[in-house]
Amino acid sequence: MKITGITVVIPTHPFRVRNGMLARAVKSVEQQHLTPDDLIIEIDKEGLGAATTRQRGLEKVSTEWVAFLDSDDWMYPEHLKVLAAGARAHKADYLFSYYMVHRRDGTPWPENDPLGHFGKPWNPAAPHQTTITTLVRTDIAQAVGFIDPPEGSTVGGHRGGEDWHFTIGCRDAGAHIVHIPRRTWAWVHHGLNSSGLPDRGDAAIR
Repeated sequence: MKITGITVVIPTHPFRVRNGMLARAVKSVEQQHLTPDDLIIEIDKEGLGAATTRQRGLEKVSTEWVAFLDSDDWMYPEHLKVLAAGARAHKADYLFSYYMVHRRDGTPWPENDPLGHFGKPWNPAAPHQTTITTLVRTDIAQAVGFIDPPEGSTVGGHRGGEDWHFTIGCRDAGAHIVHIPRRTWAWVHHGLNSSGLPDRGDAAIR
């Protein structure tokens, strides 16, 4: 299977534009060993939340594949290359690798597998959270889309966000989902993480 084109979609909000987080995320995309064909940045100026903002970006994608990145995180240089190679090797429709937890200043966080999912193959019968930093076939992603999660939605005791519901939607659409057991991106724990909610964390700073 040939990977014919990748677009990276980054949803963000004004505070992360001002404090430099978005610029760091964009730089990590520019430094990829596999150069994406396009980069779409959507800024949530209205306070609508991550689901709506990411959906707005997704609707603009015209390449065969779409990769998602939150604006407070960053990709390691091999991220897209590793996932694209996995897509070819496994004939997959949806791929996720794993992260290293970092502080805002870039230093590593002591705990780097808080949910205990690293290296565990994706099991559609007993799904677990994959995060949104994924590579997905665009036709499947656009057919499923992003929705605001139902009130009180949880996954293993944690809030089930739009990323979780997107994953379940892709599973139910028949996507072949594969976990690549490599740490290829940075999840940043900066104390103001918003979990996709416009009234939480740094998303609430207008």
